Amino acid sequence: MGRPGGGPVPFIYLASHSPRRRQLLDQLGVRHELLLPDADEDAEALEAERPGELPVIYVERVTRAKLEAAKRRLKRRGLPDAPILCADTTVALGRRILGKPQDAADAVATLTLLSGKTHRVITAVAVGAGRRTRLAVSTSHVRFAAMPARVIDAYVASGEPFGKAGAYAIQSDVAAWIAHIDGSHSGIMGLPLFETAQLLRRAGIDR
Repeated sequence: MGRPGGGPVPFIYLASHSPRRRQLLDQLGVRHELLLPDADEDAEALEAERPGELPVIYVERVTRAKLEAAKRRLKRRGLPDAPILCADTTVALGRRILGKPQDAADAVATLTLLSGKTHRVITAVAVGAGRRTRLAVSTSHVRFAAMPARVIDAYVASGEPFGKAGAYAIQSDVAAWIAHIDGSHSGIMGLPLFETAQLLRRAGIDR
């Protein structure tokens, strides 16, 4: 599919620091350029939780907020117009949102909470093209086997949990303790390929 009334869209902007999202876009064969926050932007503030907010509402709201911030950034920098892709991933245990750990103790507490239980990984993806915003949500269920404290401590000491929702990355060695997955592996990584490809096709991205 091409740009309405014109040729194909040659590339998109990715407004994300995540190397995993870049890798997954590469896997789709989508050319992309980074559109990252300026030094004076408080990107972390966009991820602040609101009291009583359900996980799926939270992740949709944060993703839309990221997209609006990226649109303003594009205009401010005077860059060529192109679709913008944003995403956000959260881990939820029941109604509880388990975000990025603040420190080692928080990471240990989060992983201890997830040990032996099934949780949800919810990723929202939004593509803004012109005045149109399209959003999709992928929800997966992940069950950890019971993890010994020594395993959790060693994983936290590796530094891997930091900067990751739920204090873990599925592509790391902690995956050896994941007993079952029901859903999208790429969605758990941070960018569900099926939903993303659908959004991009509807936005006129040729692959």
